[in-house]
Amino acid sequence: MRIVAGTFRSRTLQAPAGLATRPTSDRLRETLFNVLAPRIEGAEFVDLYAGSGAVGFEALSRGAAHVAFVERAPAPLKVLHANLDRLGVSTGVSIHATGVVSFLRKPRTGTAAFDVVFLDPPYDVGEEYAATLGLLGGAAAGLLAAGAVVIAEHRRKQRLELHYGALERTRLLEQGDAALSFYAAAVVTPPQ
Repeated sequence: MRIVAGTFRSRTLQAPAGLATRPTSDRLRETLFNVLAPRIEGAEFVDLYAGSGAVGFEALSRGAAHVAFVERAPAPLKVLHANLDRLGVSTGVSIHATGVVSFLRKPRTGTAAFDVVFLDPPYDVGEEYAATLGLLGGAAAGLLAAGAVVIAEHRRKQRLELHYGALERTRLLEQGDAALSFYAAAVVTPPQ
């Protein structure tokens, strides 16, 4: 695995051993960040179910102001810390060794809202999509900055809902066996 572009371009990253963690491919990350290009510079980015951190490190490499990595599994956490050391990154990142639902439900004070949220739960744990997107479109919507985008990576054959609370799918990109569903907060027009 390598970082596609930016400050850390062509630098390699470790990936956790085994099949439990499935890193986002270089090609899919390139597609993702081509779409996100206008939003990344100075963004508050969160990489949920971070695994090796490849997506978050790509965001950091391309100019994100801060990347929060959320991962609870010990093996991926170890690799995530190793990749942090490998890149020599000491600022602009935070690692949260907790479950995603716990992270989203935890009250926060003094932290910036997220401009970009990326989630890539294990494909075999489909209920994580509904739980996470449901929270981001409901009880945890306050974590999202105005105009934020939420992106879910999933199997191409797995169809996610068009709406999760206030989140509405705005775009679906399919590439090989993977897909990216882009969500934004639905604009509610007040009655006149």
